[in-house]
Amino acid sequence: MNAELDALKGALDRQREHIVGILEGLSEEDLRRPVLPSGWSCLALLRHLTLDVERFWFPGVIAGEPDVAGQLTAGAEAHWYVPEGISAEEVFADYRAAIARADAVLAAAAPEQEPAAWPVEIWPTWRLPDVRHILIHVLTEVACHSGHLDAVRELIDGTTWLGGNPYAG
Repeated sequence: MNAELDALKGALDRQREHIVGILEGLSEEDLRRPVLPSGWSCLALLRHLTLDVERFWFPGVIAGEPDVAGQLTAGAEAHWYVPEGISAEEVFADYRAAIARADAVLAAAAPEQEPAAWPVEIWPTWRLPDVRHILIHVLTEVACHSGHLDAVRELIDGTTWLGGNPYAG
């Protein structure tokens, strides 16, 4: 990997750690409980990050792996829910495995490399031109969702990522 991708991946890795870290210590019940009116749970967001971000963008779009390249067209809204019988431990393990698979794809990529696959049926007029832009897009999405999880965690039990009251003197 080159210095540019190393820097972007380092920032992404910190956001990935934030995602897992803000969820540490929550019970299975709290991980599954919808907190916001939209109805998603912390585990559902983690499943979305697993399937629609880590698997979709890296092995699917960048590498063009056929087992994931068409995944979003197969009902992405279902990825925001955790199917019955899947434990929180399995959702976390799937996330970690998706990151490892994504990292392997990224390790073999160059910033200016064009994506091997693009879902024109989803985005007929929008396209990210290369790995650099895909990585920036993913970093932005993961950072946005880590903020969502920060807010939800604070609503659940008052825990904040940095700890303590950010407004205390």
